[in-house]
Amino acid sequence: MSAAIEAYLAMLAAERGAAANTLAAYRRDLEGAQEAIGDLVAADRDAFASLGAAWSALAPSSLARKCSALRQFCGFMIDEGWRGDDPSPALPRPRTRRPLPRLLSHGEVAALFVRAEEEAAGERREAVRLLALLELLYGSGLRATELVSLPLNAVPRDAPLLTVTGKGGQQRMVPVSSRARLALSRWTALRGDGGKLLFPSTGKSGHLTRVRLFQLLRALAARAGIDPEKISPHVLRHAFATHLLEGGADLRVLQTLLGHADIATTQIYTHVDSARLVALVNARHPLAKRS
Repeated sequence: MSAAIEAYLAMLAAERGAAANTLAAYRRDLEGAQEAIGDLVAADRDAFASLGAAWSALAPSSLARKCSALRQFCGFMIDEGWRGDDPSPALPRPRTRRPLPRLLSHGEVAALFVRAEEEAAGERREAVRLLALLELLYGSGLRATELVSLPLNAVPRDAPLLTVTGKGGQQRMVPVSSRARLALSRWTALRGDGGKLLFPSTGKSGHLTRVRLFQLLRALAARAGIDPEKISPHVLRHAFATHLLEGGADLRVLQTLLGHADIATTQIYTHVDSARLVALVNARHPLAKRS
């Protein structure tokens, strides 16, 4: 990796508080561009333009992400005085539509919990841990990384709130339901001496990984009679948001609970709710039946 890319990633970490996953994504995109056109500090406008052809097989969303990373990096190079020109206008600008999140019905969520509760009834350590994870994903809308890396001291004792460190190192308070608090209490009694992390593991990170969480949820879905392809930690976060909005939650409150910096990110759930309402009218309206 070039010194310029190294310096840029260090800036993102120090000044913007970028998370490890964000830094890894920028690293992949910038190194991929460098492999295609050579040193990014020296590459000319034509070289940057050639990336459109080099990345032509990518999905529009992936291409847009890579180009965005490069544009920001170009701005950094200019700020540092490494370049006097900005070659980023030569990059392609694919049009992307933000896809609606995958949805889980209330019945599917209920089936997941029924199965998880049945398996945890015997107080088996792994089953109780999975129930606690599920309760926090759907009950508090946590991101997968936020959940698996929770410190033990984030668990509430008296106040029904959880302290979460989200993207950019920003902290927020999220409510914890009585069900989730009970599941956490059962888990902390069984977790043993796991150090300072709520969900410890013997791996390099010291805590349960996002990949392992993904695997556990899909296996639970299969045992609950649900298509595993429909389930992921992020899908449960979407379900938390969508079902709250359906129940009348305020969009600004939802933004705070999810830890979104921009209300525009949260507004995707208004489209989800609108789509549900349109489907309802088409299925139940008297004229729809006659047609």
